[in-house]
Amino acid sequence: MERTFVAVKPDGVQRGLVGEIVRRFETKGFTVVGLKMVNVSRELAEQHYDVHREKPFFGGLVEFITSGPVVAMVLEGDGVVAGARKLIGATNPLAAEPSTIRGDFGVSIGRNLIHGSDAVETAQREIALWFKDEELVNWKPSISNWLYE
Repeated sequence: MERTFVAVKPDGVQRGLVGEIVRRFETKGFTVVGLKMVNVSRELAEQHYDVHREKPFFGGLVEFITSGPVVAMVLEGDGVVAGARKLIGATNPLAAEPSTIRGDFGVSIGRNLIHGSDAVETAQREIALWFKDEELVNWKPSISNWLYE
């Protein structure tokens, strides 16, 4: 099974959307194998957004992600990277489709509620940044037989 990293950003936490966001992933059939609330250090934020280091918005990303608690999670499932991205919706909430997380709850690109890994390789890197191996639980929900052949 594939794994991906997802983070509910400070705006999503402050707006009380954590439960709704987790529910959408679980309802889709993805398994939560890691979940924690963290105050993100500047060092972690800079490592996470390293790919954007030379872009003008890098500082703003770091400031925002460290401005309040974040709920970090690891999801597992068949095609979970692409599936999670589809549930999350377009980066700009104004362009996000209805019934996606950003389409339903997002208002502006600078406060777009959630991050999701964009590729399997990115997911592996981000999971290793945010979680220790012992924080991830290997388990198979009893409903799995009803989801996968």
